Amino acid sequence: MGQAALVAAAEPPLVRVDGFVKRYGRRSAVAGVTLDIRHGEIYGLIGPDGAGKSSLMKAIAGVLSFDAGSVEVFGTSLVSEAAAELVKDRLGFMPQGLGLNLYAELSIEENIDFFARLRLVPAAALAERKERLLAITRLAQFRGRPMKHLSGGMKQKLALVCTLIHEPELIILDEPTTGVDPVSRRDFWLILSEILHERGATALVSTAYMDEASRFHRLALMFDGRVLAEGRPQELRRRVPGVSVQLRAGRQAEALARLSSRFAQVQALGAWIHVFAQDLDAAAADAEIRALLDDIPLDEMSSTEPELEDVFIASLHQKTAAPFADPASGQSFAAVRPAAADGAAIEARDLSRDFGDFRAVDSVSFSVRPGEIFGLLGANGAGKTTCIKMLTGIIPPTGGEGSVGGIDMRRAGRAIKQRIGYVSQAFSLYTDLTVVENVRLFAGIYGLTRRETEDRLAWTIANGGLAGYEDETAGSLPMGLRQRLALGCALVHRPQVLFLDEPTSGVDPVGRRQFWQILFHLSRVEGVAILITTHYMTEAEHCDRLALMYAGRIVADAAPAELKRRVAEEAGGLLEISASPVLPALALLRGSGFTDAALFGEHIHLLAADADAAGARLHQLLSQAGMTVGHIGRRPLSMEDVFVHYVTRLERGEAMQ
Repeated sequence: MGQAALVAAAEPPLVRVDGFVKRYGRRSAVAGVTLDIRHGEIYGLIGPDGAGKSSLMKAIAGVLSFDAGSVEVFGTSLVSEAAAELVKDRLGFMPQGLGLNLYAELSIEENIDFFARLRLVPAAALAERKERLLAITRLAQFRGRPMKHLSGGMKQKLALVCTLIHEPELIILDEPTTGVDPVSRRDFWLILSEILHERGATALVSTAYMDEASRFHRLALMFDGRVLAEGRPQELRRRVPGVSVQLRAGRQAEALARLSSRFAQVQALGAWIHVFAQDLDAAAADAEIRALLDDIPLDEMSSTEPELEDVFIASLHQKTAAPFADPASGQSFAAVRPAAADGAAIEARDLSRDFGDFRAVDSVSFSVRPGEIFGLLGANGAGKTTCIKMLTGIIPPTGGEGSVGGIDMRRAGRAIKQRIGYVSQAFSLYTDLTVVENVRLFAGIYGLTRRETEDRLAWTIANGGLAGYEDETAGSLPMGLRQRLALGCALVHRPQVLFLDEPTSGVDPVGRRQFWQILFHLSRVEGVAILITTHYMTEAEHCDRLALMYAGRIVADAAPAELKRRVAEEAGGLLEISASPVLPALALLRGSGFTDAALFGEHIHLLAADADAAGARLHQLLSQAGMTVGHIGRRPLSMEDVFVHYVTRLERGEAMQ
């Protein structure tokens, strides 16, 4: 822990929460949470929708009353509206949702000016602050653009500027990176860290992305209104002993079943299998896995320290909803008209789509085989959703051709819709209808008989973990259950092709893993072709193949392991640097030629062609600048590293033209 952190730990907490309870009618949203937030730190709340994060944050911001316990901010107990008003000038609150606190018709600059007037920022101070914040967020050149025409990442940067314009001491950000692409997420975290360092402010940030946990100084893992565990990221890892094992085995589905009989956390990641071997060291895990697989060929196997997602799920124990049945044990939902094993289930050939003068999709080509999970990755506005809408017949292409299930998408009409299932980003269910009513409605749309409808309803309830929720409205379900219901409705007619547009946004890790268990069975056992878009880079590992989209074009198309190999070959290995003070260290490294260096909590990550030589150079560079160097070591490349590398390289190329 650095000297600044030690000083902060010795000071009275900036925020103190004790026994906090919030109820909505008979439902308990938060049940007895106790925590404190120290001066100068970034404190994280991690958990799914419905965990209680937003209720807790709103109470700390003084905009929500509560039913029991106490909340103290800046030494003031928030026991009344009058007490809350005493602290509001000293804090900034950014609510959940892309740009929901902004005004769509106003430009970037007009939004900033509006919030400045609302916060009584003097004109002279506003001019200086606005220019500095526009520069650091790289929004200066777009100051006249209306908010409604901004990408998701730009909206969140503008929302952050508007939250910071009155220079609050405490910044409260509710899921600021949900729905934002990885490049914009990295930008967002760097901007926040620099501003906090500059002004000595404190931040409380919530997220549903488990991979963001390493960016917090301390964090609380929340589920169902309670704190499961709290502490620094490394402390939380040490509290759940075990190792994460990655392996490739022949007869993958059989290997997965055998490993699941022994280990609680087993999941398929494309051609790989991930196992969390709790309470075992690397040698013991290796021996047990080899014994379980026995006659199954084992290609590769390695172990690392537990992921925080493994820790989160292990911490849940039995506190989550009962797991749904293994899809393999239920009835088959094989396609009515299976695609030929050697043909393409989805094929795009030079697909293009224009909206006025803007080309959203530019000559995109790819194919997806039956039984393959194919991922489309890209920044907000890259053209992913437009591709899906063309292939599913929702919008016509400007140019090019495509086929789904062997049928031409331009001329198929209803025939193509009988072969596909679609879970859209914005609308998949009727939220005011019950679970049963939604399934029956979709069955009616697809022309199922009464008997077929009842069979598919029974399958959806059993395999979606929806028993006991049959008469609940879709809108009242937890996000994970809602998405499994949406998947069941999309599969009600047994399609041979499944399109999923960011289906797990806001879903907790357990729900995501259960969702992917169904997708694995669909692809491997039933031969369904799946095309999915996602912003969870860890989910990209589940795909057999990935296409990376940038500005409407596909710029890379390969298996996840191959994409990592290409990046390692082109840019080198990934190094993690522990140095203090971290932000000056980051600035020094970027100024010394390591332009892709990125902040990860209290560490710095960068790619280096010769990792060993670069490590020695980095140590010398930082030491000569009077900085304290902890460790410099290798880390495996993640799909986020791959995504950011490709996109930033393309952005730099465009900037040089």
